[in-house]
Amino acid sequence: MHPLLRFTLDLFEPIPAPLPETKAPKIRPRVKPTQLAVPPATSVGQAVHFRHPHASREVRLGHALVAYEFKRGQRRSIGFSVGPHGLAVRAPKWVPLVEVDAALQDKSAWILRKLQEVRERHARLAEHTIDWRDGASLPFLGQNLVLKLDPEHACANAELMTSEPGDPSRVLRLSLPHHASPDQIRDVVQAWLMRQARQVFQQRLDHFAPLLGVQWKKLALSNAGTRWGSAKADGSIRLNWRLVHFNRSVLDYVVAHELSHLREMNHSPRFWDTVQSVLPNYAALRQQLKSEAAPRWS
Repeated sequence: MHPLLRFTLDLFEPIPAPLPETKAPKIRPRVKPTQLAVPPATSVGQAVHFRHPHASREVRLGHALVAYEFKRGQRRSIGFSVGPHGLAVRAPKWVPLVEVDAALQDKSAWILRKLQEVRERHARLAEHTIDWRDGASLPFLGQNLVLKLDPEHACANAELMTSEPGDPSRVLRLSLPHHASPDQIRDVVQAWLMRQARQVFQQRLDHFAPLLGVQWKKLALSNAGTRWGSAKADGSIRLNWRLVHFNRSVLDYVVAHELSHLREMNHSPRFWDTVQSVLPNYAALRQQLKSEAAPRWS
């Protein structure tokens, strides 16, 4: 490995500079496909293009032309991170560009593999756009949830019902007319999902906090497009309400992850040991969170 090089092995949690002790690193989710401007290759051997929206430099790595964001700062090594937008490179102020180019070439295989993984995840996301209409479906806690418009249903705006015998799906009845617009349907469903998210999050926080020997003080729902959760040393927890699209075990991983930051405000080996103390299979759940695509909200 090049003596100045430090590269990131985690697509969603790039290794940052030391963080303030009042705020923990974030778990980052996938974002909308439009945020990564990467036109597809048309044939084997043809140049593949990857472009970061804030690209300031570019390099050819094998058959790929990679335009990346480049910044200098107070650091001791060259750092790579591949995230939702593409490749970002950080380098010390005193390192010449020729050293940066050499480091890129040295780890070109890793960079291209990660960029391709991002592209494939975005392609999967494009297939999960929700069609806001009667009979549409979306995942809820790992199960299929079918939307049913029922203007005569005497209930709140939305109510979860059981489906027909033998059908594993659940039905969410919406007190909306059959001619309701997609925006109306989406808003009612989102409000219901956010209420469910807060309830489930509080239950799981209360479950894991005593097991980890910590106390959480405040829960806020996040609508962020680039992170699943965050934690502060004062006990404040933020969780993305879209986590309710995943099954409960994946949701538990994010909750335990953020609570563990109340003991270790970093991603050190001691932090992961803390997570493992309550979730022995956390690595598999972590990978599942990365590989599965939440539906795209339009």
